[in-house]
Amino acid sequence: MKARIRVAGHAVHPMLVVFPLGLLATSVVWDICRLATHNAAWGTVAFWTIVAGIVGGLLAAVPGFIDWLAIPDGTRAKRVGVYHMVLNLTVVGLFVVSLIARLETPGGYSLAGFGRVIWGWIGVVLALFSGWLGGELVETLGISVNEGANADAPSSLAGRRSSRSGRAQIPIHREA
Repeated sequence: MKARIRVAGHAVHPMLVVFPLGLLATSVVWDICRLATHNAAWGTVAFWTIVAGIVGGLLAAVPGFIDWLAIPDGTRAKRVGVYHMVLNLTVVGLFVVSLIARLETPGGYSLAGFGRVIWGWIGVVLALFSGWLGGELVETLGISVNEGANADAPSSLAGRRSSRSGRAQIPIHREA
């Protein structure tokens, strides 16, 4: 099943998810730096990384939801997609809770204020499970995979049709 929202021949949802996943996961690294060094600047960096990750996560959810709507009802892929979506929204929600807890003093927390960071850390663990479900959708269930995809398929930008053998027709220029 081909993704509904595409740019240059590729699904938009997987292109967008790397940003919030990277930002939200990196916020945990900044939290660890803050707790280890007691330097409030790391806490501020974590705060703004979470803000960007939440915005990116919500933006990535739009094409993901539109693609999910196109999955046939009653299929395993539709069910896995629901779990994937609910986990991702839960991850974003946990980071929103963490962000709200940090609003008073974005850079200031200690082990006593661990409640400010733990929600996001739990979110990262859930994101690992959700990422696996996303992989299951693509790699096992073929969601967002082009029909006729194969190791010799032509470039999505080429606009060329493959031959009957399934191999791409790529012109070869040889010098005489």
